[in-house]
Amino acid sequence: MKVAISTLGCRVNIYDTEIMISALKEDNFEVVSYDEFADVYCINTCTVTNTSDKKSRQFIAKCKKINPNAIIAMVGCYPQVSKDEVSNIKDVNIILGNRFKSQLAYYIRLFLETRNQVIKVDDNILRNITFEDRSIKTLKDKHRAFIKIQDGCNKFCTYCIIPFARGGVCSKEPRKVFDEVKSLVSNGYKEVVLTGINSTSYGDDLSENINLVSLIELLDEIDGLERIRVGSVDPEFFTTEIIVRISKIKKFMPHFHLSLQSGCDSVLKRMRRKYDVALYKRVVEDLRREINDVSITTDIIVGFPAETDSEFNETYEFLKNIKLQDMHVFKYSKRSGTKAAEMENQVDERIKDERSKKLIELNKVNKFGFQKKYLGQTLDVLYCTSISDGSGVYGYTKNYTKVVLNAGKEYLGEIVSTHIIDLKDDYLIGQHLK
Repeated sequence: MKVAISTLGCRVNIYDTEIMISALKEDNFEVVSYDEFADVYCINTCTVTNTSDKKSRQFIAKCKKINPNAIIAMVGCYPQVSKDEVSNIKDVNIILGNRFKSQLAYYIRLFLETRNQVIKVDDNILRNITFEDRSIKTLKDKHRAFIKIQDGCNKFCTYCIIPFARGGVCSKEPRKVFDEVKSLVSNGYKEVVLTGINSTSYGDDLSENINLVSLIELLDEIDGLERIRVGSVDPEFFTTEIIVRISKIKKFMPHFHLSLQSGCDSVLKRMRRKYDVALYKRVVEDLRREINDVSITTDIIVGFPAETDSEFNETYEFLKNIKLQDMHVFKYSKRSGTKAAEMENQVDERIKDERSKKLIELNKVNKFGFQKKYLGQTLDVLYCTSISDGSGVYGYTKNYTKVVLNAGKEYLGEIVSTHIIDLKDDYLIGQHLK
């Protein structure tokens, strides 16, 4: 049977899809692209916003156009938090929560035997904290390996549904992470990206004394591995001691996606974040002092409930002064089931738009100011993706600055010394040194 999987959402979901693909192939299913004819279409869902849920539902109609008789599976975060809603969606045959989606092959066969809707969701996910013992050895058409080291979150920020979708913190044992990375390196991968729902909580649930930095130090010993990165990280994790330790890890790349969300303490308090602006600023200053040519990026939410003009202006001025290298700006989107959705004084969409545009323009200025210093320099770039129109490839420097090169696919997966000759809005243009 042919199975197609569409993946929505975060890098953890991308990793989970790779695990599902591996398990399906082991069980003699053929995995095809989600825009091809398939016997089974699976949506690995995201439920961060109500819009994410809508995208999952819309995908069903697309699948049914390709094959009206297809079996439809909806798995992951959306059914985990909205089991009853998903079970009533027309044409959905298989519904699996996050703890069961890697067993998709088994549940496809169960549906074929019974022809009854299959629903398998962990109703006690906040208490049943386990890390599934599966790993991957290779990734389809990828040149950077994303490794899930951790799942779940214990923080319960007021805007976030993820703890209810993913459960509490659970970590993969360090030796198993080591073995998985070592296997990927033996298959040609030079760079790994450690991902999780809350990566800086890695090790909190393990009996041995280990945290995220300890894990990175362990992976630094793997022969053939050249680059280690980590996904989004929380600022309260970074003591001065931890930053100094990180600065000494040779293979760790100098880029941090340091979560901020707001540059205003009163908004951060309503979000139930665990840090304030002063702590964030201290971490940025320590990172810049201890790590050469470090790049710091972040996420910002504008229009959080009751955010006033004065509070937004605090965020704007903070970001203007701290000059982060890049930021992703999101307009607050109400997510049913969260505390923030019930808050009074929801911000008008027009105001959200205005604030978003203002921060996007500021980001262009900050990003250009950071990147222009590389003109005329020679940088090591790992090229990982072909440009869709065939005009070349692109990849990333050590500090995750994007570089485009007019070259063929033979450069993919290679670290190439590249001379920077020009600068566009969001990337550098390189020339290969012969």
